[in-house]
Amino acid sequence: MDVTREQVKDFLKNMSLMDAATLVKELESELGVSAAAPVAVAAGPAAAGGAAAAAAPEKEDFTVVLAGAGDKKIQVIKVVREITGLGLKEAKDLVDGAPKPVKESVPKAEAEAIKKKLEDAGGTVELK
Repeated sequence: MDVTREQVKDFLKNMSLMDAATLVKELESELGVSAAAPVAVAAGPAAAGGAAAAAAPEKEDFTVVLAGAGDKKIQVIKVVREITGLGLKEAKDLVDGAPKPVKESVPKAEAEAIKKKLEDAGGTVELK
């Protein structure tokens, strides 16, 4: 005889809390799973905001964001053109619209090199 989902739901609704807890433990041991793991994972990111910030240095892909052009706007535009391959107008629009991402999803070493070039040209840069 097959048992439907509805029958299982009705059976569980009529169980006492202690019986349900015992059943869950028995199922966990028989099936080799844990019902507590999904709850911990779901609560983890919300409760562990500091842990997420601590994990940031281990990031592999970075976004280079131009925060400002500084006093040497023309030099910064030249470097942006060199890095991105944009035309003069597009590079100028990017610099004028700062803060804007210059390059996204780049490895840390490349992001640091881009940051150094832009800062040497007079811009202010953030890595995210």
